Amino acid sequence: MSKTTLPSLHDGFALPVWRAPARGPRKGGVVVIQEIFGITDHIRAMCDVYADAGYDAIAPGLYERAAPGFETGHDATGIAEGVKFATTTPMKQVAGDVQTCIDALAGPAFITGFCYGGGVAWMAAGRCTGLAAASGFYGRIINQMLDVAPKIPTILHYGLNDAAIPLDKVDEVGAAYPLVPIYMYAAGHGFCREGSHDFNAAARDLAMQRTLALFAAHGATP
Repeated sequence: MSKTTLPSLHDGFALPVWRAPARGPRKGGVVVIQEIFGITDHIRAMCDVYADAGYDAIAPGLYERAAPGFETGHDATGIAEGVKFATTTPMKQVAGDVQTCIDALAGPAFITGFCYGGGVAWMAAGRCTGLAAASGFYGRIINQMLDVAPKIPTILHYGLNDAAIPLDKVDEVGAAYPLVPIYMYAAGHGFCREGSHDFNAAARDLAMQRTLALFAAHGATP
């Protein structure tokens, strides 16, 4: 994995991105969107997971204008910092940064994201171009963007025991978009992040299988 920059389509900002090239036969490209905590070991590891599966992976640093090199912990202080940047970073800017990464990938291109990134993946499925499919993990802010309808095949993953996203919020998304598959797991929030008290390897592996199957069904090279 290497760190480089791309000129953002939003404002020309030299956007730091972390890239992991596909290992073995290339199947496509995937934009991996961070949690509120920045580009952490978890996000870098997920890029490597996709690279091992045959995808060029790019993770953009969405808070880099305000906080270069931002990467925080998962304690109360880290959560407060992450929430601050998540709520003050304009979604129009985020969309431009994500589009920059999509355009940097040779097709077919896909997107995934975790927590905050799950919401960004939903937004990109409705507003960005050049994507073939999207897979969003426990996207808390999706409920704030139900006016953004996905234009591409999209699936969502939630934990049944997620204290951060009550089940009625999941039901709200399902009622608004009954054709979007929503998968529920016997897990809490952040179940894909190793080291989290909610980490659940079985749930993560099944969700990843479903994500890679989605990508394979919508353009990924066999």
